[in-house]
Amino acid sequence: VQLQASGGGLVQAGGSLRLSCKASGLTFSLYALGWFRQAPGKEREFVAAITRNGGITYYVDSVKGRFTISRDNAQRTVYLQMNSLKPEDTAVYYCAVRVYYSDEYYSPAEYVYWGPGTQVTVSS
Repeated sequence: VQLQASGGGLVQAGGSLRLSCKASGLTFSLYALGWFRQAPGKEREFVAAITRNGGITYYVDSVKGRFTISRDNAQRTVYLQMNSLKPEDTAVYYCAVRVYYSDEYYSPAEYVYWGPGTQVTVSS
């Protein structure tokens, strides 16, 4: 399984970025997906998740109303649209494939396959 993320970069506060993560080596539509982020000196943090058919989405409170997770199963791609970005959103963002269902959707342990990460930097 390979996940390839793109779309990160440097943006001013209030700006927008769209992250993409394309998967290969798995039947994409059978898996729920998530985005996590990790800022320097901090633990990896859940950002958003989406069910297999895209019908249900979850977000951490700090991004609700600003970020939108979506997926295109035909393109085997998951997206994270980030609007109204804040300096505290600065982090490396990771896409991930959820394999286990023994814990909550926001637990990194539920996710087995991870992308390499893409840097998002928001300047004030």
